[in-house]
Amino acid sequence: MATATGVREVSKQLQRRPIKRAVRNVMIVTKARDNQLVTLTKDLALWLMSTPRYGSDLGVNVYVDAKLRNSKRFGAAAIIEAQPRFQHLLKYWSPDLCWSQPEKFDLVLTLGGDGTVLFTSWLFQRVVPPILSFSLGSLGFLTGFEFDRFKEHLNKVMGEEGMRVNLRMRFTCTIYRNAGDKGHDMIEGEQFEVLNELVIDRGPSPYVSNLELYGDNELMTVVQADGCIFSTPTGSTAYSLSAGGSLVHPDIPAILLTPICPHTLSFRPMILSDTLLLRVSVPRNSRATAYCSFDGKGRVELRQGDHVTIAASQYPFPTVVSSPSEWFDSVSRTLRWNTRGAMQKAWDGAEENKEEEADWDIDTDSACYGIR
Repeated sequence: MATATGVREVSKQLQRRPIKRAVRNVMIVTKARDNQLVTLTKDLALWLMSTPRYGSDLGVNVYVDAKLRNSKRFGAAAIIEAQPRFQHLLKYWSPDLCWSQPEKFDLVLTLGGDGTVLFTSWLFQRVVPPILSFSLGSLGFLTGFEFDRFKEHLNKVMGEEGMRVNLRMRFTCTIYRNAGDKGHDMIEGEQFEVLNELVIDRGPSPYVSNLELYGDNELMTVVQADGCIFSTPTGSTAYSLSAGGSLVHPDIPAILLTPICPHTLSFRPMILSDTLLLRVSVPRNSRATAYCSFDGKGRVELRQGDHVTIAASQYPFPTVVSSPSEWFDSVSRTLRWNTRGAMQKAWDGAEENKEEEADWDIDTDSACYGIR
């Protein structure tokens, strides 16, 4: 509870005032399997290294994916040959570096879609640097900046204006294994930081899932369904929405519980407090096991007697905000939320429409409809 409340207060303070600090180490995360973005990564890296910053005649240190070291399309050797002074500025990141030294990066830029942002969250399983996401993918709930204007955006963020940051809630999900057939001892297993959702389903089993759901060690209900989704507000526009869950603004501290094809029609989606510690258990007498996935990755089997806990993380996901209406803009743009294809014509008054009324083939005011 203290973790959720503390993160909430820090998030409010960060939204009120921009962060103004020297950005000297920039990491670029490029969408996988898209060679066109490799060229854009090169253009972005060259601009960052060549644009003078903070009293120096050079730019900032740029970390690109280590897989680009030998990429002909990126051409690292050609960059150093043409600009020898970039030799100490162009560097490479790896998942191990993100895990062990996340504080090394002052800013992370993502080139891709929402999947690239989720991958970045997966890289930083503890402390996360500020994330600025350029929209270059198929979806754009989390990518609020246009790449065509990257110079303008980065000059503001790295200059006097600074950056406004939204701390997006993440879950800490921990798996506990049953230590024995008779005892109740549990062994702590894998732990994951989740930005979108934890999904628990029946996997290949033909039987409906039978899961016990606890909140702060009190039994809330027994889930009989194909599965259930535990979503953050950020993940409310993803799998949870497809399963009938509500849209939830990322500033609202909540845990979304959305059943997947429940056995009882009364099991409706719920929005729970972020201060709850949830526990989902597979009963020892269950006919089948269950499977859980974390932001679509790390699929793990939960056997009889195992359980997984879900709690608000002490490591939120800080995203640079493009505008105060960023979330509403993304929902309207991506989902076409509450948008009509065509609007009705304006009514100009009875006098102006008398001649037009005589030509109407269908008159809903006609006595044929029983309207006098």
